[in-house]
Amino acid sequence: MHRFIGVLVFSFFMASAFAQVRKPVIAFASDTQEPMWVEKLLLKSNHNLKATEMIFKDVDAVRPSGLFILGDVVSLGYKAKKWTHIDAYIKQCTHDSIPVYATLGNHEVMFNARKGTRNFKTRFPMYNPAGYTEIIDSVAVVLLNSNFSKMTTAEILAQDNWYSSAIKKLDADAAIKFIIVGCHHSPYTNSKIVKPSMEVRQNFLPAFINSKKCVLFVSGHSHNFERFNMQGKDFLVIGGGGGLHQPLYANAVTPDLSAGYKPMFHYLEVRRVHDSLQLVSRELNADFSGFKDGLVFTVR
Repeated sequence: MHRFIGVLVFSFFMASAFAQVRKPVIAFASDTQEPMWVEKLLLKSNHNLKATEMIFKDVDAVRPSGLFILGDVVSLGYKAKKWTHIDAYIKQCTHDSIPVYATLGNHEVMFNARKGTRNFKTRFPMYNPAGYTEIIDSVAVVLLNSNFSKMTTAEILAQDNWYSSAIKKLDADAAIKFIIVGCHHSPYTNSKIVKPSMEVRQNFLPAFINSKKCVLFVSGHSHNFERFNMQGKDFLVIGGGGGLHQPLYANAVTPDLSAGYKPMFHYLEVRRVHDSLQLVSRELNADFSGFKDGLVFTVR
């Protein structure tokens, strides 16, 4: 009898330990678009389509509880043929029970915003132009539209109101431990190609900074890995999904905490570990032989 009880106790602790190891993963990627010919006149290509394919395959192997794409999913959202490869990747994720969420980037609304948005919503029907939230393992992910130049004043106001209300509700919800906010345009970046978004700073950061549960702001647009800490909050740029790598200013005004870590292609994994989030940058090896854990750190 004592032996039987001992086996039960051992099994319980083993199951608990296994559950701790197998905490749900949340994956984030950005800028998975195929490079446009005009971009290649300025920047160097490097098997970019292959890199995007390998990122999706690695995500599929990890089996996260959700994949969030922070815009520029494709190069031209209004053209159906530009979605061919991404459609196949999303189909495989769906087949393997990996929900895929996304928000609009500038390439989705380029040249024909209405058609591009319609094609986008066909792939991501959960998308809401006023912003939306998904919750995984007590972590709330809030996705926002940062294409302010393509939005009306009423649309911007509606999103601002929804966002402010959503953050307050999540802060008050005891079941939510952490909030991650994401959009396409980066509030901070040292890219020589794209500028930091003043609109994102003005519209999104006050609620983020003032929230007691908001711990991470993720974005893309700059095709780099960049890490900043502003007013005690963590900001990541993870635009390494397959777009052409962008040069950075060497003597940047905004200090980059990852100045020594600049993988060409990457995506992000997030796990909740007790009272913190463990962040892992999954980096594609330079020789395309596979992925490795690049930068690993925690936020709380």
